[in-house]
Amino acid sequence: MSSQPTPLSSETPAAEPVTLARFAQLFTAVMLPIFLAAVDQTLLATATPAIARDFSNLHDSTWIAVGYLLASTIMAPLYGRLGDRYGRRDALLGALALFALGSLACALSPGMWWLIGARVAQGLGGGGLMVMSQALIGEVVPPRERPRFQAWLSGVFVLSSVTGPVLGGIVVSHYSWRWLFVANLPLCLLAAWRVARLPRGGGHVEPGQGHDAAGVLMFASSAALALLWLTLAGHRFAWLSLPSLLMAAGAGLLGWLLLRHERGQRHPFLPLELLRLPEAAWIALTVTLFASSMFAMVFFLPVYLQIARHGSAAHAGLLLLPLTAGIVLGSNLTGRVVARSGRPDLPPRFGLSISALALLALALVAPTGMVVGALGLLAGLGFGSVMPSAQLLVQTVAGRSRLGAAAATISLARSTGASVGTAVFGSLVFGLVSPADLHAALHAASAQATQRVTEAFHIGFAAAALLTLVAVLAASRVPRVELA
Repeated sequence: MSSQPTPLSSETPAAEPVTLARFAQLFTAVMLPIFLAAVDQTLLATATPAIARDFSNLHDSTWIAVGYLLASTIMAPLYGRLGDRYGRRDALLGALALFALGSLACALSPGMWWLIGARVAQGLGGGGLMVMSQALIGEVVPPRERPRFQAWLSGVFVLSSVTGPVLGGIVVSHYSWRWLFVANLPLCLLAAWRVARLPRGGGHVEPGQGHDAAGVLMFASSAALALLWLTLAGHRFAWLSLPSLLMAAGAGLLGWLLLRHERGQRHPFLPLELLRLPEAAWIALTVTLFASSMFAMVFFLPVYLQIARHGSAAHAGLLLLPLTAGIVLGSNLTGRVVARSGRPDLPPRFGLSISALALLALALVAPTGMVVGALGLLAGLGFGSVMPSAQLLVQTVAGRSRLGAAAATISLARSTGASVGTAVFGSLVFGLVSPADLHAALHAASAQATQRVTEAFHIGFAAAALLTLVAVLAASRVPRVELA
């Protein structure tokens, strides 16, 4: 591991300090897209049992989250390329339009698989909300000044995650889960009006640059097949059955063909030129592993509290508050530490160690409300150290002309981890118990079934703790980086 710090790319010109008024103009435009991108990843966490009861389908409920995350994962690098080429403002407006249409389709869903399909459509827009918002910030604010404003961005992102489960629980307890999607429509209109008032901005087009449609198609196919396999194997069919082996082999073959194709492209769909940098590669792996654990907790902890502990949706949302509040606090503390030290490579190593210990304790101790809250707070503090550091680090090594690709790299890693982590956690937990036990626990009809479901969730929490420890090892491999 190199001990030499990575300097700011020479592509980024020296810039004058950003005034608070100039930043406020940009921040008030992008904060709603950031809010929508973040809140929609946690909003349905407390609503999932109610949706499963309405549609009499708990086994496939994992795809309510996975469908959205899968589409976001596929679209993140595409938005990064389109924003770099045609302008980040226009790409963000397009993402908002798709997100609004998907939200409308979700609100009108007559069944589980219609809702899942609508969530995929919603994710096609959601994949660009965070990517383009982060890229617009990087376009205006020089790297050394970004920690000064990172607390605002992290505050909006994680405050959205905090309020998502609570709002979801309150709405589901008193009204209908469909209103969670209807509320997105006026917010999208307001966000589009604010973003449209920003300067259009120029693109960065290189000679011969294309869209790499074949790369997009292969990436979408391999990701969808891999997640479908991870979600269904273990409870719809055995891991070593013929359907499981065929799906795994197909996903692996498509992935290999994708990498071979992308390496031969001058302007590939995936940001491979950044992943060749050890700083970007290791932090991307760290983000993937961290997101696998964090999003599995955010999505399944409320389900666990409602099914295994027979809590209400509103109560489950409140018990998730310490986890998300810890993420807010951890993000803000990380921004302050990096602003003083100029070292975005250090915080994830220590923060994720705390998260791993908290998740291990969650798997071993009695799940009372006080214990779940305290351990959630500790896990959140550690999780909050990752995203601010990752964004600053990758933007530093990428340079100004590749800010979209830099934001897409981190968003792709986060979405990939969130998709895989949610799919695997659901497959693990639901594969350890029978459909009859799940149905009985969902309707509080059997104490024995509830106990078996509780034990399955504890095994899932232990697996998340182990995965977070692997993320600590990846974070320790990130070379030294200093903000210039």
